[in-house]
Amino acid sequence: MNIVVCLKRVPDTTAKIKVAADGKSLDSQGVEFIISPYDEFAIEEALRIKEKIGTGEVVGVTLDPDGQDTILRKALAMGVDRGILIKGGDSLDGAATAEILAGVLKTVKFDLLFFGKQAIDSDSCQVPSYVACRLGLPRVNVVTRLELVEKKIVCRRQIEGGEEVYELPIPGVIACTKGANEPRYPSLKGIMAAKKKPVQILEAPKVDARLEVLKMEPPSERPPGRIVGQGVETVPELVRLLREEAKVI
Repeated sequence: MNIVVCLKRVPDTTAKIKVAADGKSLDSQGVEFIISPYDEFAIEEALRIKEKIGTGEVVGVTLDPDGQDTILRKALAMGVDRGILIKGGDSLDGAATAEILAGVLKTVKFDLLFFGKQAIDSDSCQVPSYVACRLGLPRVNVVTRLELVEKKIVCRRQIEGGEEVYELPIPGVIACTKGANEPRYPSLKGIMAAKKKPVQILEAPKVDARLEVLKMEPPSERPPGRIVGQGVETVPELVRLLREEAKVI
């Protein structure tokens, strides 16, 4: 069973994000980058399937504008067998990213293709579907549980008030979400082994984005809180402020 996991480098969720001088991008100075958290669920699921079957390999693929292999090395430390780093692709939208990824994936033999359901920086949820469409493969998004049944894969996803069950032929595309598993931490042995695992470096082809970021700005600061009064007699005034000023009721 050969499995590919697509990964994205995103700013750490605890980092203080600043808008760059161009007003259209993030200032990466001093920002630590991590694997997008939903992608970690995809890595873990891929590793578990390989361990259960006992054969095959797990390949990590990432598109990075700076050509950094930081997150690939972490994935390798978690247990991924080898990596493919696609260097380039700055300021791309979901469709352009998918075009580059699909072009590379057409050269890789795999049975399953995993993604996280979305990247936590752009939150577009587009790339898994775009890639599946370009490769002509079936796909299921927001998967919380899956199992292999002969040459098919059964996926479950939560919906309001229930659960949906899908059955996909192999090969197929699966986008994982929180709840699918508990991602493992890289061990010391895994970290040392990751340094020797191969990473293939490719140049991203020139692809034009369909969307353009016109402006980025931080959210406005919250106004300071204020005390309206004390006791039940202040309730009417509080309700009035919530309705007329805050406009939440």
